[in-house]
Amino acid sequence: MALFDVFANPDASEQAHTPYFLEVQNDHINGLDSRVVIPLRSAEDFGPRARGLNPLLTVAGQAVVLDCATLGAVPLSTLQHLVTRLVDGRDEVRAALDTLFGAY
Repeated sequence: MALFDVFANPDASEQAHTPYFLEVQNDHINGLDSRVVIPLRSAEDFGPRARGLNPLLTVAGQAVVLDCATLGAVPLSTLQHLVTRLVDGRDEVRAALDTLFGAY
């Protein structure tokens, strides 16, 4: 597992609204039973996006919104199916985290 890895949401009841989780935990923090992730929500269902906080990204051909304000930790066991590594959206993710935490 690594920073900017995208994992499928294993909860079938939530997959339509939240198909993926984006890992944002530092690669050098190991040995924990959890990882910090940001939900990637379906763009169709998300509604208005906050400027700088909710960038529109593409994962596996699907438009998704980074729901940065709802980041949190999930059990390591939740992250089973690696979909891709978000290479193209790294700058937008970092900017959204800066917006959330006040690094303007």
